Amino acid sequence: MASRKLLRACAALLLGLAFLTGTGVPASASPHPRHAAVRTIRYDASRAAEFRSAVDEGAWIWNEHLGNVRFVAGTPADVVVYADDGWPRTQPAGLGRGTVWMGREAVQEGHYTVRIASHELGHILGLPDRRTGLCSDLMSGASAGTSCRNPDPNPAEVAEVERNFQNGRSAVAPGVTITEAPVLARH
Repeated sequence: MASRKLLRACAALLLGLAFLTGTGVPASASPHPRHAAVRTIRYDASRAAEFRSAVDEGAWIWNEHLGNVRFVAGTPADVVVYADDGWPRTQPAGLGRGTVWMGREAVQEGHYTVRIASHELGHILGLPDRRTGLCSDLMSGASAGTSCRNPDPNPAEVAEVERNFQNGRSAVAPGVTITEAPVLARH
């Protein structure tokens, strides 16, 4: 009888602590520190045609890595995603806002759609292209080659996005289209 009372008291204590932290789970179970305000970025992938699920997965990947920013599908949208026959590109309109084109040309060359989506959303989050050629660098983009299937940002990229949104700054200029389209050789 006394052991049941002790178990109930422990359970009540744990539930009370979970309520006080506002998570329902121990704070150590969270992969990110709790932030006072999480910035929600609404995206509309309804015009992304066959890339819609890749865009949803790219948004989910960023959500798994970030603590102070969340992508949520919906309208009115901060980010609109289209499909077209060109090369993938992004035109940021400010931190957390802009337009993404999921171009079929890169996919026809063999690039992985989820990596493309995650990379282009990285531009919306304020990250520039960094053509390092490393598959571990999401923002290396196409320079990592068609065999690269890594859609995850590395820790430095995640930290940069967190800082971007904490400070309201971006390494990309609003209104400038960012593309990795191959440069045509000039004769």
